[in-house]
Amino acid sequence: MLKCELGQAYEVADAAVQSIGQVSEVYSISGQYDLIMKFHLDEEVDIGRFVTTQVQTLPGVKDTFTLITFKAFT
Repeated sequence: MLKCELGQAYEVADAAVQSIGQVSEVYSISGQYDLIMKFHLDEEVDIGRFVTTQVQTLPGVKDTFTLITFKAFT
């Protein structure tokens, strides 16, 4: 989840879709955070490094909150 600078949520969402190949879905949300992004990463990818170098460095990002999923139930 991402918290953006005021008025920057759409620009951050667009930048993520355009520049991060692993992005799967991006949604605007209400509440404490502005966006939720879903990424599919290969097992060998260092998640912490990915977030700090690819997501937190997007222009307009103020804060992130990372959740890791384990199993999808269908």
